[in-house]
Amino acid sequence: MVWQEGYKVVLNVYDLSNGLARQLSTSFLGKPIEAIWHTGVVVYGNEYFFGGGIQSLAAGRTPYGRPVRVVEMGETHIPREVFEDYLRDISPRYTAETYRLLSHNCNNFSNEVAQFLVGAGIPDYILNLPAEVMSSPMGPLIMPMIQNLESTLRTNAAPQATQFVPSSVPPPPPPQNKPGEGSSSSKQEDKAAKAKQGSAADPLGGARGKVQEEVMREFAAIMASGTLRASEAAALAMRRVMERHGNATMQQS
Repeated sequence: MVWQEGYKVVLNVYDLSNGLARQLSTSFLGKPIEAIWHTGVVVYGNEYFFGGGIQSLAAGRTPYGRPVRVVEMGETHIPREVFEDYLRDISPRYTAETYRLLSHNCNNFSNEVAQFLVGAGIPDYILNLPAEVMSSPMGPLIMPMIQNLESTLRTNAAPQATQFVPSSVPPPPPPQNKPGEGSSSSKQEDKAAKAKQGSAADPLGGARGKVQEEVMREFAAIMASGTLRASEAAALAMRRVMERHGNATMQQS
């Protein structure tokens, strides 16, 4: 039996927020988040990653820039041909349609590939990022935005703004008073009181809706320029809005 030459395996780790998550996450989410992690596995001179399907590019030539960390995963003796056959086998599970931002993303792909190549997964702090975000005070409130962006990444279409609170429906015109019937003003006052109570029950609803609309406007403008893919446009739109709100917070303090 001929001994197969070993191949070095490393994990390139990127911060899609370019440092903004560390700066703004406490004010935006209510807890500190180190980064928005994206990863790719480098082996055989190529970097393999999940983005709209399984992709590979020459190492250092991906659209994510320079990695903020490079984690040495070990050495593999699996031939490149066997590895690429493996990728073809798992490719139906890694498509634009199967992408899930919280549970089936680029980092889950890197983890599975690393286990195949070297028998060990990627660092837990990367895999645990979605749980960290969703356990934040704002986590449950940004879930509609995440679901909307997932739909966008699958279709490459501009998303529709997700409503955090039910949209208000104009009340029907008041009925004409018949002889002997009381005025409808008391009924209208009751409706106004209920609407006021609804607003009091969710005082942050307006602010959340405003942030959501800002993100969607930014996303639509970036996509209209035709220079970025949907996943990159979504990250850039979120970054710009986070930066604006972070600057406003610092000016007020």
